[in-house]
Amino acid sequence: MRLPLPDVDTFCDGILSGNRMILSRAITLMESTSATHQELGQHVLERCVPYTGKSIRVGISGVPGVGKSTFIEAVGLYVASLGHHVAVLAIDPRSEKTRGSILGDKTRMEALSNHPRAFIRPTSSGGALGGVAPKTREVMLLCEAAGFDVVFVETVGVGQSETQVASMVDFFLLLMLAGAGDELQGIKRGIMELADGVVINKADGSNKVAAEAARVSYKRALHLFRENESGWSPKVKTCSALESTGIAEVWDMILAHHECVEKNGWLALKRTEQSAFWLHQIVENALKNHFYHHPAIRETFPEYEQAVKEGKTVPGVAANALLRRYREAP
Repeated sequence: MRLPLPDVDTFCDGILSGNRMILSRAITLMESTSATHQELGQHVLERCVPYTGKSIRVGISGVPGVGKSTFIEAVGLYVASLGHHVAVLAIDPRSEKTRGSILGDKTRMEALSNHPRAFIRPTSSGGALGGVAPKTREVMLLCEAAGFDVVFVETVGVGQSETQVASMVDFFLLLMLAGAGDELQGIKRGIMELADGVVINKADGSNKVAAEAARVSYKRALHLFRENESGWSPKVKTCSALESTGIAEVWDMILAHHECVEKNGWLALKRTEQSAFWLHQIVENALKNHFYHHPAIRETFPEYEQAVKEGKTVPGVAANALLRRYREAP
């Protein structure tokens, strides 16, 4: 039997009191494609916004097999042991064949998911680019309103468009491996330029020497990039999430960055710019959605698409024709 949908007051009171069940339902509401749910979700979010913005937001990305979940669990447990309340937003890639996601991060982070001061929310990327889900920003704010003062956003993995997470967090951390070929070729330059910190994971056993060598290489590489406008110089650390060594040093780096950008005013400026970027994205997504669902476009798009496939016209000409039809439609 489906529970009745709470009203705005019930949602807000539950979230602000730290009720996990209400928070989870609010997140599900926010992620829904139902117009009614989305409208209600926006009202809830608007009421919660005054209680947000007090957390440290950390985005974590890394090459496949680097151990992001193990690393986040190790850091999360350490941070929770210090008295912080930790939220983890774990983004799982969506299958282009089945449109489904595994959403197995709670299983991979069993110890953290059972911690009383931790909350893990696995979410499908929904096919969105940038390594995050369409509603990651909104979910992050709801978690902040619920009292979580540290929010980790785990992206789907390093890719060409993986940088969007940097537009919603305070600290962007790249998790890397040593001894896996040419490390400096294993990641896009654009992502490296956005990194506030690079951490070489699995620095244990016989891999310690290789990890230290990789740390030196990345440190030299970061010096080749232009000076960071935030006033922070990106750092490179090594750790072993499996053995929980170096985790305290990673957290200290994140805290040092937060203190630096908060003191010089960069944090406030960055969050203001992120909000403006968020506005542009919402408008762009709404326009795109309206375009593809417009009756005039739904009727003629297959025809133009087929013409492009058959080489009867070029994509630019077809796109201009569709846009003209969209503008002129009643």
